[in-house]
Amino acid sequence: MDILTLVGLLVGFGAIIGGNILEGGHTSSLMQLTAFIIVTGGTFGAVMVQSPMSVFLHAMKSVGKIFLPPKIEAAETIQKILNWSGIARKEGLLGLESLVEAEPDPFARKGLQLLVDGTEPDTIRNILEVEMAALEHRDLQAAKVFEGMGGYSPTIGIIGAVMGLIHVMQNLSDPSKLGSGIAVAFVATIYGVGLANLLFLPTANKLKAHVHNQAQFQEMIIEGIVSISHGENPRNIETKLQGFLH
Repeated sequence: MDILTLVGLLVGFGAIIGGNILEGGHTSSLMQLTAFIIVTGGTFGAVMVQSPMSVFLHAMKSVGKIFLPPKIEAAETIQKILNWSGIARKEGLLGLESLVEAEPDPFARKGLQLLVDGTEPDTIRNILEVEMAALEHRDLQAAKVFEGMGGYSPTIGIIGAVMGLIHVMQNLSDPSKLGSGIAVAFVATIYGVGLANLLFLPTANKLKAHVHNQAQFQEMIIEGIVSISHGENPRNIETKLQGFLH
């Protein structure tokens, strides 16, 4: 569980609501269902037009990563690679064949299978780098969906505010309704700007950080597997891979 994400959301939204209360405002004045529907519906509609179906669905599935990020066990993986290296030096690359199916990480399993098949080191690197780039591109596209939401949300909020002001202008004959009507109109702007800067854009940036960490982890696996293919000394492999932990 990423506690920092949860704390950040609580602090961000809490500061805005708490500040409103300190200024003498009422929390109920910020709770406007119509404004919420306009902003969220308009934002999601715009980003659906922008994104292919597969990218949009992948982005929605990726939301959970900001609370439950993928577990990257780099130190444990280094030890696993060193174990593979030891087996390969003692029994040959075919000695790793029994470990292929048991490997839980699909990326590492593919690299291990390439080792067992006797693939050339440069070919192994090329194949795994292509897969790494494809996975990175897919996940970055998902992050860009939330970037798009962060861009559209404030504008949709302004549209909601203008719509509210149009409604206010229609009631100019009743001055008692003007103050509350204008206040309600600007709630849409608060929703648009608030959701963009407290939720959508931070979500996009956190997902990008996870993509970067995952890519670095996969790069470490590539270096380890290619080093085994070259027949390097396990101690040298360990020294090289330790650099990724910094």
